[in-house]
Amino acid sequence: MPRGPHDATDIQFYEIPSFTFTIGATLPIKVAYRSYNPSAKKAACIPTCYGGRINTTLNFTEDNAALSSHHVVVIAMLGNGESSSPSNTPNFPKNLDYRDCIHAQYELLTKHLGISELDVVLGFSMGGQQAYYWASMYPHFVKNAIVICGSARTSGHNYTFLEGPKTALINSIDYMDGKYKTEGIKPLRGLRAFSRAYCAWLTSGAWYRERHWEKSLGYKSIEDYIKGNSEPAFEEWDAEDVLILARMWQAGDIGTTRNDGDCTKVLEGIEARVLVMPSRTDQYFLVADSEVEMKYLRKAELAVIETVWGHIAGGGGNEEDTRWMSGRIAEFLG
Repeated sequence: MPRGPHDATDIQFYEIPSFTFTIGATLPIKVAYRSYNPSAKKAACIPTCYGGRINTTLNFTEDNAALSSHHVVVIAMLGNGESSSPSNTPNFPKNLDYRDCIHAQYELLTKHLGISELDVVLGFSMGGQQAYYWASMYPHFVKNAIVICGSARTSGHNYTFLEGPKTALINSIDYMDGKYKTEGIKPLRGLRAFSRAYCAWLTSGAWYRERHWEKSLGYKSIEDYIKGNSEPAFEEWDAEDVLILARMWQAGDIGTTRNDGDCTKVLEGIEARVLVMPSRTDQYFLVADSEVEMKYLRKAELAVIETVWGHIAGGGGNEEDTRWMSGRIAEFLG
């Protein structure tokens, strides 16, 4: 989870003067991104995750890492506070659709960066869901998709989990039914309540039982961990950005890319090779859900991250899991 002041190192912006959202609104928007190794022949796209910024996104570009020989473009999804969002764009829509993010990213890559093909689109969590959308929406543009701790459709269990932290924020006294901006305040109580409701889901029961908050992160107690790690995670965020992304996550379903809304048909029609990488102990993107998706994907491999670090294992939560993922991704891409 993000902590500390925002790091804007090497972030660039692409302006789209007239962008039409899925709900019909048309606005000028900006798309934030960062390029690594732009002279490389093969291109990779990594969309950000929930709570993720461009420079907190695991990108596998270090020496000998899985994407070290790729031109990697990390792109902030709409709503994350770097690209156009409720916090920085007047009259921004009340709801976002993953298709909005992918259309904007496609325009950035093709019209601005001149990329004609993606060797791979890789994403973690909401980024993994975007990888599925990429493969379904632009089948001739994406050769490989890597879905880390994500899903093609947000499950009912996942949807319900998100209602908890959302409700904690919305009902906080300083959120003021969304009027906090007119009062010139930041709803820190609400954002901290959101983080407290969210934090137990990030890892796993085994992670707490083995006291990784202490032996891996150095906190003296769970309360210290919550106050020092979890609560600050969203303090710099705007509440409306937090909420609009949660609603988009809840609505995630690649079936919306078809007129009949059939998610399984979309999975069956994906042309890209897909590496599905769930975490064994993820509490909301479950291995069982990935196994169901595997039944419909025609060119896919399943690689389970064996870890107690739950969901955040897929986002770089610990070095051991990150090394394993990098090696497995490199093997998949050949």
